[in-house]
Amino acid sequence: MCSSDGRPRDARPPRYDDPWYDALASGWGESDVTVAPDTAPPAAADVYLEVQRSAAFQEVRSRYRRFALPTAAAFLTWYVAYVVTATTAPGLMARPVAGAVNVAMLAGLGQFLTTFLLTWAYTRHARLRRDRAALELRWDTQELTRGTKGGVA
Repeated sequence: MCSSDGRPRDARPPRYDDPWYDALASGWGESDVTVAPDTAPPAAADVYLEVQRSAAFQEVRSRYRRFALPTAAAFLTWYVAYVVTATTAPGLMARPVAGAVNVAMLAGLGQFLTTFLLTWAYTRHARLRRDRAALELRWDTQELTRGTKGGVA
């Protein structure tokens, strides 16, 4: 049998005495902590349930809810008010403000502006109040699931 360049293929099996052959499978990058052979590692589902019940996780979720729910409600109210006003009070929306710019154009541009402002506020809130705690939870979860088979129970 020949390879794609016309040379005969080597029928010998690959060399396993090469120290870099299977470096990742041999435990490279893993911690030196070993689990006693008589104790089974926790199942990944149990680890995630434990993390979900933790006070740190509940705090991250409550910080998210305290910001996201009122903000989403306020923006949805603002959007519905814009649509309802545009359909029920066309005279008000057609009122000129400056030259060819009317109330409807300003309100429509205000929708875009509030979208960008809310995006900025959300990312700032996440960076300052949630990201560090969430990252610590992620690291804790990875450490707890390290003993399971690839994180899958």
